[in-house]
Amino acid sequence: MSAAIRIQNVRKRYGALEALAGVSLEIGEGEFFGLLGPNGAGKTTLISIIAGITRADSGRVAVLGHDVITDYRMSRKLLGVVPQELVFDPFFTVRETLRIQSGYFGLTRNDAWIDEVMFHLDLTNKANVNMRALSGGMKRRVLVAQALVHKPPVIVLDEPTAGVDVELRQTLWKFVRRLNQEGHTVVLTTHYLEEAEALCQRIGMLKAGRVVALDSTAALLARISGRQLLLTFREGHLPADLEPYAVDPEGAARARKVTLRLHEMANLEMILARCRTSGAVIEDVELQGADLEDVFVQIMQGASA
Repeated sequence: MSAAIRIQNVRKRYGALEALAGVSLEIGEGEFFGLLGPNGAGKTTLISIIAGITRADSGRVAVLGHDVITDYRMSRKLLGVVPQELVFDPFFTVRETLRIQSGYFGLTRNDAWIDEVMFHLDLTNKANVNMRALSGGMKRRVLVAQALVHKPPVIVLDEPTAGVDVELRQTLWKFVRRLNQEGHTVVLTTHYLEEAEALCQRIGMLKAGRVVALDSTAALLARISGRQLLLTFREGHLPADLEPYAVDPEGAARARKVTLRLHEMANLEMILARCRTSGAVIEDVELQGADLEDVFVQIMQGASA
C-alpha cells in the first residue's frame, strides 16, 4: 500500500517549546487513520505542516508523493482540511461560500457536487442563508463542505465534531465513511475516543510531540487483556487493598462508582467477597470489555514526556 501522507522526522519548535520532536509515520492510501493525543501533544501543529500553513524546522512531509514545500500547489490540491476553529466569511451565503472555495481549485462548474455535499451534510435548506445567520453546528457543517468541495483524495478532520450535536456527528460520519469506502484517505483527530475506535483502522498517538503508539485499532485494544468490573456501592466503599485493581486508583477508595481491571475471571469472586467482608454493600455490578479510552490512558500514563 502506497503512502497517502508520508511524514519523515518532522521537528517544530516555538521558542522554548518543542511542539514536534522528530515525528515519523506513514498513512496509507484509503486508510481511515486516527491521530490521537492530549491537548498540546502536537496534533494541530502536525496537521498545519501537512496543510502547508506552518513550515517544519526540519524533516519532510509529502501528500501522495508531492512534497508540501517544493510541490505545494499539487499537495494542497490533493488535500482537504477541516480545521478546529470556526473560520468563515460573513458576507456570503452557504452556496456562495462553497462556489468561492471551488474557484480556489479552478472548478467553475461544480454545482452538482456542491448540491450533493450540501445534501449529505443536511445543508440544502440553508444554501441561500448568510453565514452570519447560521448556528455554530451549521457553520461547522459548512467547514466540512468546504474541505470536500474539490473532491480531495486525502481528507484531514481536526476535531470535526467538537461541541456539535449528535445529529451532525451521525450525518458527518455516514458521509465520510462513504467517501472512505470509495477510496478517499481520512485522517481524524478527536477527543471522542469512541468515534476513533468505531471508525479508524489504524491509530497513532502523540505525546509531547513524539509518537508513543502506532498500530491497528485491534492491536491497541488487545494491549489490555481481560475485562473490567464496574462496581456501584450503595453503602461503604472499595477496600483499600483492592485499589491496585482500580483503573483510576486516585480516589477509588472514596468513590461510589469504581472501575477495576480483571486480569482473570477468578479475580471477580475474590473482589466481591472482599467487598462483602469489608461491610460494603454493592448496588450494581457490570462487566465491561476494555475500550480505546482505557488504552489511551494506559499509554499516556506509561509514556515519558
